[in-house]
Amino acid sequence: MQEKTLGEVIAEAREKKGLSQRQLAKEANINNSELSKIESGIRKEPNPKILRKISNIIDVNYNDLMYMIGLGLEVTPLNYFIKKHYSDMNLDELNTAEINILGSIENSEKLVSSCQRQLDNEEYTSEKEKELLIHTIEDNNYQINSSREIIKLIQSLKVKERNKNAKK
Repeated sequence: MQEKTLGEVIAEAREKKGLSQRQLAKEANINNSELSKIESGIRKEPNPKILRKISNIIDVNYNDLMYMIGLGLEVTPLNYFIKKHYSDMNLDELNTAEINILGSIENSEKLVSSCQRQLDNEEYTSEKEKELLIHTIEDNNYQINSSREIIKLIQSLKVKERNKNAKK
């Protein structure tokens, strides 16, 4: 089964939201012909700012769209390189990695909470600042989710490593 193209993903999500191309283009403040080119596959690598606008409206993760055009790292589901990196670690290295990633998750969650409080309290002075807060929240939530997937992988590898060491 062939994976969906960027255009197919956007078109399906747009239709699921009940939007026409014209409606989405208007909401995203982009040219309708540009959206048409993206959905048809003519525009294979759209401007990341355009993808950010579209992703917010159709509820598709921005980082996933970036990965589809080769400008991002797919982490969920974990890609081969990430799996290999952690699979090559011994138990001590896995323990250290787990501690570091858990700390990173905690810091990112605090940052998300802080940004969300600022949004809720309208502690920004311009639309640009509001947009930056929203992007920071989105990006950090993506990283948190990715890190949680890596933690699951590490925990599974630790069990395998312990079982292997127990058999020796």
